[in-house]
Amino acid sequence: MRLDALRRSNLLDTPPDDAFDRITRMAAELFKVPVAAISLTDSQRQWFKSRVGIGVDAIPRLQAPCARVAEEARLLVVPDLLDDAAYRASPLAALGMRFYAGAPLLTRDGHCLGAMCVLGRAPRAITEGEAAALRDLAALAMAQVELRHAVGRVDAVSGLPNRTQFIDDVRGLGTHRPRGEGRLAVLVSLASPEQFGSAERAMGAGYLDEIVVQGVRMLEAGLRHAGTLYHLAPTEFAFVAPPGTDAVELRVELENWLRRRAAAATSRFVTTARIGVAPFRVGAVTDAELLRDLHSAVQQAHDQDCGVSMFSPERDAVYRRTFWLVNEFGAALDGAAAGRKGPLRLVFQPKVDLASGACIGAEALLRWTHPQAGEVAPAEFIPVIERTALMRATTNWVLEAAMHQLAQWRAGGIALELSVNVSAANLLEPDFCVRIVDGLQRHGLPPSSLALEITESALMLNPRLALATLRALDAAGVRLAIDDFGTGYSSLAYLQSLPAQVVKIDRSFVRDIEQDERKRALVATMIKLSHDLGHRVVAEGVETADVLGVLRNADCDEAQGYLYARPLAPEAFADWLVRREPEIVAPA
Repeated sequence: MRLDALRRSNLLDTPPDDAFDRITRMAAELFKVPVAAISLTDSQRQWFKSRVGIGVDAIPRLQAPCARVAEEARLLVVPDLLDDAAYRASPLAALGMRFYAGAPLLTRDGHCLGAMCVLGRAPRAITEGEAAALRDLAALAMAQVELRHAVGRVDAVSGLPNRTQFIDDVRGLGTHRPRGEGRLAVLVSLASPEQFGSAERAMGAGYLDEIVVQGVRMLEAGLRHAGTLYHLAPTEFAFVAPPGTDAVELRVELENWLRRRAAAATSRFVTTARIGVAPFRVGAVTDAELLRDLHSAVQQAHDQDCGVSMFSPERDAVYRRTFWLVNEFGAALDGAAAGRKGPLRLVFQPKVDLASGACIGAEALLRWTHPQAGEVAPAEFIPVIERTALMRATTNWVLEAAMHQLAQWRAGGIALELSVNVSAANLLEPDFCVRIVDGLQRHGLPPSSLALEITESALMLNPRLALATLRALDAAGVRLAIDDFGTGYSSLAYLQSLPAQVVKIDRSFVRDIEQDERKRALVATMIKLSHDLGHRVVAEGVETADVLGVLRNADCDEAQGYLYARPLAPEAFADWLVRREPEIVAPA
């Protein structure tokens, strides 16, 4: 029971703490002795949570007077260790100590965790007043323990020290450990955020508590290299491995633990544990940096679908870049939405009818020029933005800017169909179709002047709702195109069910088609199938006259690509229309 109480105190093997160190310094000063310590009696050792004047952090329990204090839960005074048969061979005597006095560290339910002790190099006795003072100091130390449990230091579900305590303990590592000492920190995530949310919705908070309790039990029982375990977040736990822990051995141990958990845990069908390991140097890294490195390592484990991931500076640089992209793009979008001219703009790539050679439309493409970093490639920032809540606002801004430009062109005598890419998030907005129709009316545009390009993958999030939105848009007269055809999940199924008028063949099928017989056969089949179902076909990424010739022979309807023009600013696009030859002739 006493050892259980000691384990529940969450004090063993934790870093030094200034609150406890103040008490030991006070004890040494009060008794005018060189050594004072808050000593915890474990099964085989006396471990010093706080110490003054002694260079070791633990001694064997055998022949240690603090062990007797813990066993008897009463004050013990040894005037001269060398004159006492029980202690003359103790490690303390070997360190030159002669006098010892220790008061019990008692919990509220009477369990003794160890002793508040003072030691001197000369034999001496203590007065009643000194004995009372030593008991008071022991009570102060225990008050600190209870305070941690009462005031935001211990998680109510797991009983483990929480994130706040982890941060304080990481900061305190440098007090008694060599600065620059290499250590390994570990973050165990019992479930991804998505799994956590799904489990809570389906099973309730009580089920998650069971997962946490079971996870704690397995972590405490199954990890030899685990130090103090901290509960950082609902399903996240951390610890700092003991000094000298080998990274390879630790990884093997963690992977074995994951296998045991997968085999034994009742939650294995709804949660997937992942572990991140981050090396750091004591005193050379802040608690915030260490936590960020740990979360980066866990995120990498989720991304790569592996059990244990070591922190990678290279991979972390990618995460930092992603975070930077989201923040900076968000600021640029705010400025653009407020009507300020800034780093966001639209460019337009022509679409050419292959039968007549006439430019009959254009695709609006988003570009971003950062004021310091310069041009940011769409291939870099758009996939990042698509995974965030910014995507809806981005599409809204692009649509408004595209309709504004389309209205300007039509006022100047340029009547074209303008296509805009639409995200999956927009298709799930209940008022998306209404906003599109209102925008067209506000700009005085016919619905047929706007085409929305949708990828097949955008429909997979909620096919029923997305299809309902597309049918409403089609009924309103807005043209629809299936973008990147051939790269989605079930092209044929969606080709026959979507109310689309246009199919766009992805550039990956067009590239080098003149040299690849299988590609030619595949594209020809795509075009024929689309025509049979009543769709017009556009080929993307057309860069050479040879490729254009193959597409014409396959009866492709339209093409866009560098062969005609790179994406152009509005004024440059208008100039291109005036200057261009009526048709690029393909070789016979």
